[in-house]
Amino acid sequence: MALALGIAVLRGESFPLPMDLALAAVAGVLGAIGITALYQGLAVGRMGVVAPVTGVLAATIPVIAGIVFEGLPAPMVVVGIVLAIVAVVLVTRVSDETAGRSGLELALVSGVAIGLFGVVISRLSDGHVFGPLTVVRGFEALSVIIVVVASRSAWRPPRRLLPTMAGIGVADMAGNGLYILAVQAGTLAVAAVTSSLYPVTTVILATLLLHERVTRSHAAGIALAAVAIALIGLGSV
Repeated sequence: MALALGIAVLRGESFPLPMDLALAAVAGVLGAIGITALYQGLAVGRMGVVAPVTGVLAATIPVIAGIVFEGLPAPMVVVGIVLAIVAVVLVTRVSDETAGRSGLELALVSGVAIGLFGVVISRLSDGHVFGPLTVVRGFEALSVIIVVVASRSAWRPPRRLLPTMAGIGVADMAGNGLYILAVQAGTLAVAAVTSSLYPVTTVILATLLLHERVTRSHAAGIALAAVAIALIGLGSV
């Protein structure tokens, strides 16, 4: 939140319009619900169910909204979007043979909330990016605080994790800000599905830094993602 406010001041953004404030408040609540449900689903359910369902819903809901708001993209872009969604499914698949709770209901909540989050923040007024994101982060923090107080959950993280958490905050803010700029510069469908390919980056980093093995599913997903990005890029020219 502090980072977003500082960037908004440096960019000389005007104070958010009333509609932008309302959209930011809604997006903040949706973001808090989506991330909380995702982490809870991964903790108590099966990753092989939670990750793909969340990823697909988070990608397809903004794409559908973009087509409704802005019309159908060029045929090559449509093919790229379809391939990108398939790539998300392949890359988020994990070997999961465990029995027990699937976590499907949490995945559905998470996917819908994150997908709607992407739609809502895409409706911000042109030129207003980090000012509204400051409000988004404020409402996310307020939502989490309310849940923590109501459930009396433990909330103090180990001090050694604070630098990592700060880094995550910076990266997350950068992702949200660039997503809004992409929507304002192009179309919602293209920005949404391209940004939804972030699991590809996760898999590649896990391979390079953690030396995790790339499965055939992951390799196919990475290849499809590359083809999808190329098609979307060529079709958007």
